[in-house]
Amino acid sequence: MQLMPRSLSLRMALMFALVSALLLGAFGFYLYQSLQREIAWRDDQALLGRLERMQALIDDSQSIESLRARPQLYENMLGNRDNMLWIIDEQGRLQIEINPAGVKLPALHAAAQAQLRDSPLNSHVRLAWLDAERDGRKLTLVAGKLLNEREQMLDAYKMKLWLSLGVGSLLAFLLGWLVSQRGLRPVRELAASASAIDVQHLHLRLNDYRDVSELEALSGALNNMLGRLEDGFAQLSRFSEDLAHEMRTPLSNLMGQTQQTLRHSRSVEAYQDLLVSNQEEYERLSRMIDSMLFLARTEQVNAAITREPIELFEQAELLCDYFEGMAEERGMRLLNNAQGALFADTDLLRRALANLLANALRYAPAGSDVTLSSEITAEQVQVSVHNAGPAIASEHISHLFERFYRCDPSRNEPGDSGGLGLAIVRSIMQLHGGSVVVTSDDSGTRFSLIFPASINGMPSHAGTR
Repeated sequence: MQLMPRSLSLRMALMFALVSALLLGAFGFYLYQSLQREIAWRDDQALLGRLERMQALIDDSQSIESLRARPQLYENMLGNRDNMLWIIDEQGRLQIEINPAGVKLPALHAAAQAQLRDSPLNSHVRLAWLDAERDGRKLTLVAGKLLNEREQMLDAYKMKLWLSLGVGSLLAFLLGWLVSQRGLRPVRELAASASAIDVQHLHLRLNDYRDVSELEALSGALNNMLGRLEDGFAQLSRFSEDLAHEMRTPLSNLMGQTQQTLRHSRSVEAYQDLLVSNQEEYERLSRMIDSMLFLARTEQVNAAITREPIELFEQAELLCDYFEGMAEERGMRLLNNAQGALFADTDLLRRALANLLANALRYAPAGSDVTLSSEITAEQVQVSVHNAGPAIASEHISHLFERFYRCDPSRNEPGDSGGLGLAIVRSIMQLHGGSVVVTSDDSGTRFSLIFPASINGMPSHAGTR
């Protein structure tokens, strides 16, 4: 269950209200405690003052009896029904009592100096007492005050604080909502601009919002994402077009040859030739479909590979033996200069190198050498395939690893990868967390597979041969 509202404005308004409630509550609690302590201190000072005045009045009078005969003196001094006064002799007899509220007087211990405490018999009564001496007689002076009026005043003050807290929180909520509505206006504008971008308008970009630093970073990130989406969508569109073109060619060949053969009766040899030709086209389509499926699997987010130590010389030797026949047909030599060991997926590494070797043999001139080599450093392991063919034009370098891209579309030989070989190599290297780079000049073309020197905490190389 979601407790917070979905609206960001309402969330911010609630947060404003909560913060305001906490601050107002803290201030209110502090003010209430300060007022309570101040009033209690003033009441205690008033009680102590009454004791001092009563002690002075006793000292100025001839006797307690004369004070008892003139009650108006101390009744006027008390002033209201909340105040009490007792004078008790040493035998515990009341000599003077002013007690309009009928409060019971508790037993009090002797006090040479004035003492203050709440009555144990009534928590709403505050008492102050002092032992005095007159004409050789010990007297206890007791002053008291009912706290009902003070508590009523504090309760009323508390209610006002709670009311202020509620009104303040409500105002903070309303003002926070208004402020957030205005403050989040650029966010709504950004959302409106983003919602206007669809497949047909991927070239559009969002405003920079340089006056709002947070939105500047967000709009920049979204624009970068839109750029990547535009490039990816354009690449996907080109891939669809290239795929249709690549599949249309063998299908057109199959349909044309079959229709041409079926127009007239043919000999068994003619039908056999047709089937052989069709078989080549089927194999081409099969290779293309297998390559596309392989690319689709390797580009999945959860694609996993099995890494193991690989001796580069042994793997390169196996590949050289496999391509030896093709190299001899073209009058070329395969040189294995690979050394060291690599921690990678054996099948994927073999496929990547096989694609590079087949590509090198296809474009290298007759009588030249194709060299497989390696270079191991502390940071990386580099496995390279070099051929002495003509240099690749600079405008082609950046597109070599795109699907179905060919520098020379006219060179379409049987058994080729259909323009997907280098794309497969790049996907394999991405799975390994590495990269593939190409350099081409008058001395030839070199494709290099670059693996990180450490994968999953295990060394990529174990030494050299």
